[in-house]
Amino acid sequence: MTETTPTTLAAKADRYLWGHFARHGAGITPPIITRGDGVTIFDDRGKSYLDGLSGLFTVQVGHGRDELAAAAAQQARELAYFPLWSYATPTAIELAERLAHYAPGDLNRVFFTTGGGEAVETAWKLAKQYFKLTGKPGKHKVISRAVAYHGTPQGALAITGVPAYKAPFEPLTPGGLKVPNTDIYRAPEPLRTDAKAFGAWAADRIAEAIEFEGPDTVAAVFLEPVQNAGGCIPPPPGYFDRVREICDAYDVLLVSDEVICAFGRIGSMFACRDFGYVPDIITCAKGMTSGYSPIGAMIASDRLFEPFRDGTTMFPHGYTFGGHPVSAAVALANLDLFEREGLNDRVKGYAATFRSTLERLYDLPIVGDIRGEGYFYAVELVKDQATRETFDAAECARLLPAISAALYEAGLYCRADDRGDPVIVLAPPLISGPAEFDAIETILRGVLAEASARLL
Repeated sequence: MTETTPTTLAAKADRYLWGHFARHGAGITPPIITRGDGVTIFDDRGKSYLDGLSGLFTVQVGHGRDELAAAAAQQARELAYFPLWSYATPTAIELAERLAHYAPGDLNRVFFTTGGGEAVETAWKLAKQYFKLTGKPGKHKVISRAVAYHGTPQGALAITGVPAYKAPFEPLTPGGLKVPNTDIYRAPEPLRTDAKAFGAWAADRIAEAIEFEGPDTVAAVFLEPVQNAGGCIPPPPGYFDRVREICDAYDVLLVSDEVICAFGRIGSMFACRDFGYVPDIITCAKGMTSGYSPIGAMIASDRLFEPFRDGTTMFPHGYTFGGHPVSAAVALANLDLFEREGLNDRVKGYAATFRSTLERLYDLPIVGDIRGEGYFYAVELVKDQATRETFDAAECARLLPAISAALYEAGLYCRADDRGDPVIVLAPPLISGPAEFDAIETILRGVLAEASARLL
């Protein structure tokens, strides 16, 4: 067997591994993460980093939880795999019941996938077929928001509002429409000081789009509770109440895309509860197992399932590993940890502390806005705090990689994101507290102060 060292691992990565959303060549070698413990990750040279992004908004309960590894091993011994194609397994049944219990309203039907993009794809396909079965076959279009990210499958990519991600794969699935997002920091001048008026304005753009396209052609609206791409954009007061009214008025389905926001990231199992609305569909993944095994789900209302209860009508859609028995067992153990350790209450209790700790960074000239909810925040970088002038594309291309590398070198793993205005995104594990918040702020301060002095 070939001896594995940091040097040989890096060489193998350069030769064989094709990274996701990654650049290759020109001497680029990816950092190699080998171990995790609590809120800390370690690279192949033994250096430690604070995981300020929960892997990828995923490791809610922290790294190295023996209970979750044990749940996977036990289920693999009993039944490692069986499909849900006209069959069922005990763990999938139990997990479906558990998710339905957490979901609001009559969202009681759980369709399992292996990830979030698949869950979004599933939701759009269900919306199309549902309206065909209920006598409205023209309703097939979907509305989502500018800069929003909803996944990479062809359908989900059509819902995504990030042009750079879409261009290489066009033409996409037809029917994806875009409306403005709810970034009040970049809102038109008269609306910046009135969050409720801005929320009503943004929601009414959805009604405007439905009217323009024709209500008989629009099937669904896909919205994240807090929009990730663009930098943790929360909803203004009253926004989702108005969106729900619009969807009801036009018989359009409201899909709450909670791939990131579910499972405690905002403070509840499903973030729609945090913002007081009941969608027709929830899509989720990531934190369901805290990343210890892959799984995703679409949770639909009883109303949407009704046309499929006649004994003959099928939803002709599925995935080989959807609802995998091992992943479902890990999810159940993960949710047990949530309840036993009160993680949702922990987020609600410490969210204000996280916010106020980050807000100390406002004394740095490069910090324009700090926004988010729960354990999900972004720091927007600007040239000028007073005018909110942003960096152009060429400047971002130099600035963000340098800041990302400096943060990582200083011991913080997080995300410098340019899908919109430049931001640093933070989403620590839900077991984090004031000590971790202070460490994040200290590292950010050092790196951003140096960037401010150099650039501004």
